[in-house]
Amino acid sequence: MEVPKYFILNNGVKVPSVGLGTFQGDEGNSKVKEAVKLALRLGYRHIDGAAAYGNEREIGQGIKESGIPREEIFVTSKLPQTAHAPASVEKALSQTLKDADLDYVDLYLMHFPHAYKADEDLKTIRHPSGNGKPIIDYDLSRNYAATWKAMEALVKTGRVRSIGLSNFNTLKLKNLLSTAEIVPAVNQVELHPYLPQNELMEFSRRYGILLMAHQPLGGRPVGVVRAHADIPRPIDDPMLIATASRLGKSPAQIVLSWAVQKGIPVVPKSVEEHHLRQNLQLFRLCDKDFRIIENLLSWRRPVRYLDPSPHIGFNIFDEENDQVSFSSYFLLVLGIFREKDFLSG
Repeated sequence: MEVPKYFILNNGVKVPSVGLGTFQGDEGNSKVKEAVKLALRLGYRHIDGAAAYGNEREIGQGIKESGIPREEIFVTSKLPQTAHAPASVEKALSQTLKDADLDYVDLYLMHFPHAYKADEDLKTIRHPSGNGKPIIDYDLSRNYAATWKAMEALVKTGRVRSIGLSNFNTLKLKNLLSTAEIVPAVNQVELHPYLPQNELMEFSRRYGILLMAHQPLGGRPVGVVRAHADIPRPIDDPMLIATASRLGKSPAQIVLSWAVQKGIPVVPKSVEEHHLRQNLQLFRLCDKDFRIIENLLSWRRPVRYLDPSPHIGFNIFDEENDQVSFSSYFLLVLGIFREKDFLSG
């Protein structure tokens, strides 16, 4: 028996169960256009991008050069953290559509709940100390509901078919739903056998929100937000490797099949044809093998590979405190002043 080829969002729009993630991190975007073209020719019909990836022009070129009709392709983009001000939301979407040379996107997500201070070109303003860290906009970081309200207005323009979230935990999701007029169609989060997000998935399904997995194989985010770099990814787990070997599949195929079988669409990234082909060839695990993957977490604590906390000074995944608390804000400011004193001698 096969796994689902697509899922239906709460507004009736279909999203393919497997998409191409295009975030290249520290590797750069030189291969993105060709990867998009190749993926589409191999049968992918979901391309997942974001303004923050800096490759929407390459994504658009890949779509155009693939020869696949636009209406057959599901395109996701994401609102950058520099555009959380309600007045900036439509401007950011316009820039995405211009860069990708598209008339609309199928799904537009708020990339993160927290926001950065931005200049008038929506570029990140960084600390004058020279430490490279962004200056956090604490008011907007607490008021993501206002950002969502501006995103709701985009739906009426016809330039987005669906709107959703990314990297939102249960607490923030609850708070946003208390004022939202449009229930998010998707919440794209890090999700894999070492971080199955079961509580978030249960809550999301109660409200018709589809969880989508970024970094479904266990991620390698850009260095400044990479956590647990010393812990191997799930696809390197000996139990998973043994299961894959017994079934004649790759570890990635096992993990992706597990996720889709759970009802979670995935957007793994790759630029290699061999991996792109394999990632489309998913199958239904028998109950025994499904439980093996489910139980990989039984002897370890959950592992989150994407964690911006050290970079921004507070934990966006805190389930008790919504966004930055006063104490963490004070400590962050104190740290900045101490760094300035150190740098000035």
